[in-house]
Amino acid sequence: MRISVVQPSELGPAEIATWRSFQYHTAPLANAFLSPDFAVAVGRRRPCARVAVLHDGPDIAGFFPFERRGMGWGMPIGAGLTDFQGLVHAPGAEWDTRELLKACGISVWQFDHLVPGQQPFEPCQTSLADSPVIDLAQGYDAYFQALKQSSNKFCTDIRRKTRKMEREVGELRFVPDSQDVTDLRTLMAWKSAQYQRTGRVDRFSQPWVVDLVEDLLTTRNEHFAGELSMLYAGDVPVASHFAVRFGARLTFWFTAYSTQFNVYSPGLLHTLRTIESAAARGVGLIDLGKGRKRWKESLKSYDTQVAEGIVTRPCPLAAMHWARRTPTAWAIRQVRANETLFNAFDRALKKGGAVRGSLLGRLSRREASVQPALAREPAADCQPSDGMMSRP
Repeated sequence: MRISVVQPSELGPAEIATWRSFQYHTAPLANAFLSPDFAVAVGRRRPCARVAVLHDGPDIAGFFPFERRGMGWGMPIGAGLTDFQGLVHAPGAEWDTRELLKACGISVWQFDHLVPGQQPFEPCQTSLADSPVIDLAQGYDAYFQALKQSSNKFCTDIRRKTRKMEREVGELRFVPDSQDVTDLRTLMAWKSAQYQRTGRVDRFSQPWVVDLVEDLLTTRNEHFAGELSMLYAGDVPVASHFAVRFGARLTFWFTAYSTQFNVYSPGLLHTLRTIESAAARGVGLIDLGKGRKRWKESLKSYDTQVAEGIVTRPCPLAAMHWARRTPTAWAIRQVRANETLFNAFDRALKKGGAVRGSLLGRLSRREASVQPALAREPAADCQPSDGMMSRP
């Protein structure tokens, strides 16, 4: 096995075509986050993005997209954003993990959404987690009939809330594929507010993430597309979702809604219309992504599994990374596995987010009250004096 490492932008048309062919031949690999289009888009925004190209004799055997961080630390490409990770390979291909890491110039590779079928990485897995999917192979009607049988009350509630919203707010209108960047920024604003409200890391506070998603909105071909959908009540936007598609497989990514309409569950109303629209366009499978969410449990057809773990090669840097990160990963898994602990942790994050929001609100109001007073002061009182700004 010969391994070369390149930047994603250095891949040629033939290599990209080979990469996609591997995805279409192995079902778990047929995901947008594992596509060359996603790797190239991330590479434009992340200088540390790389792709290892594996050769078996004259033939390409696989592609390994990753990020090379400091101190020999390796991560999946787009780590923190991606729900599916791994090495995209030819059917039956094998590789040596230590030789792979050595060629990549990394001591460890840490993953948290490894797809099934990555046999050389399996000894390095530390845990498995359910990743729910929606099966649309028989069409939307068949899916919705199965949904009613498993959760008739859920479907009844959705119909009731639809009627209530149309009666009290306005007729619902679904836009399946918006190309308007203004709609995308509405989604980002809603999502940032949700992150802050719930105490999570705000992904859209990072400029490279904003740029990446805006890039993907305009990236589309017969294999890959970024798809933004919107739900309106009358002329008012109430919910939005940005997904990525590879072939006939759609992956949910960023979903958000206006909290002004919480009582109507606009996120769920929008999600069902997204599922129906996807089925009409030939999507056969929707990945909802790993995570303990009630709405996912209600809508899923079944679960697949993704793995967490860390691959190392024998060197002091690898030992240091392993010792530093393994206890934290273990603690996170224990919280996720215990519903009582998970709910308590979730409440603590939300409370912290509310406290931060209250403090920021007070600071903003205080600043707003101070500015007019400063504006009324004579200009001479606001000039520098001995390297300091004079106070009024």
